Amino acid sequence: MGIPERRYSRITQKHPREICLLRSFPCVWGKCSFCDYIEDNGRDEAAMVSLNRQVLRQVTGDYGRLEVINSGSCFELPGQTFEDIIKVIEEKQIQEVFFESHWIYRKQTAGLRRRLKVPAVLKIGVETFDYDFRQKVLNKNADFTDPKQVAEYFDSPCIMVGIKGQTKEMIEYDISCLKKYFRMGTINVYNDNTTSIRRDPELVRWFMKEYSWLFSDPAVEVLYEVTDFGVG
Repeated sequence: MGIPERRYSRITQKHPREICLLRSFPCVWGKCSFCDYIEDNGRDEAAMVSLNRQVLRQVTGDYGRLEVINSGSCFELPGQTFEDIIKVIEEKQIQEVFFESHWIYRKQTAGLRRRLKVPAVLKIGVETFDYDFRQKVLNKNADFTDPKQVAEYFDSPCIMVGIKGQTKEMIEYDISCLKKYFRMGTINVYNDNTTSIRRDPELVRWFMKEYSWLFSDPAVEVLYEVTDFGVG
């Protein structure tokens, strides 16, 4: 996956908000077997700060919500970019902010919430609550064994469905955990990329039929394409 063309967009359906795709330092883990989104980061901090400021200048505050994403965890954004985000939150009167982080940074989430001074929705790429599939197949390096452990630190898990080797029972369990322990979540229908992890078309068809009701669930965002949020 190359460098994204679009870095600012608006989500107008569920939880209307502005969304900014920023550049950061490389992902601290960077070994997930399904992920080829590894080029949109860097080491030139000044260049990243400059680009991120250009993106953040587009924020209007029209919805009172802002989501910031990058090719790793929010904790890998340059320090100055974080200061710029906080400034945007204050100047544009943002009432709620969305960030995403890897499980590795869970102990830093409380400090992040305090620093932001506005309610935060912290997302995490769980991919699946099935321990073996998450750790051995997806190589996620997220060693929790119970969804309640995740809910201690994060508000919104991101789940992937439609992967070869995944089962209907896994997906049913994942969605039940999402609905039981979290106030919101995102479900990504897997799309083939440059990795060896493949999409299971039959499983996707089953999911789209069996869980069509999720598209109208106000707490769950279903992404059928990787660019459904309008950035990338």
